[in-house]
Amino acid sequence: MKVDHKSHTVIIKDTQGDLASFVTKLTQQYKSFEKLNITVDLLAHKNLTVADVEVFSALSEQHKAAKKSFIIVADDIDFNAVSDDITVVPSLLEAHDIIEMEEIERDLGF
Repeated sequence: MKVDHKSHTVIIKDTQGDLASFVTKLTQQYKSFEKLNITVDLLAHKNLTVADVEVFSALSEQHKAAKKSFIIVADDIDFNAVSDDITVVPSLLEAHDIIEMEEIERDLGF
């Protein structure tokens, strides 16, 4: 797992290629990221299914309840089939843009 800090955001990338162990490791280390916006980079994973992405649902809901952004980056998935509880985008740039928009919304009280 590779972790890059960028101001108020952390980008977490799976380096093992095993999605199940990545989710487990991310869940175990969640406390160290809970005060930051989280971008989960799954671009290295090909042939992701909606079920693969939805294993992050609990973390996403927990993080959003704490008023922080939780974005998954995956380019090989049907975005319309993913639950509305999880934000999935096709690029890191778009993830950054959404985090910025959500930060502005939170600052304005939405």
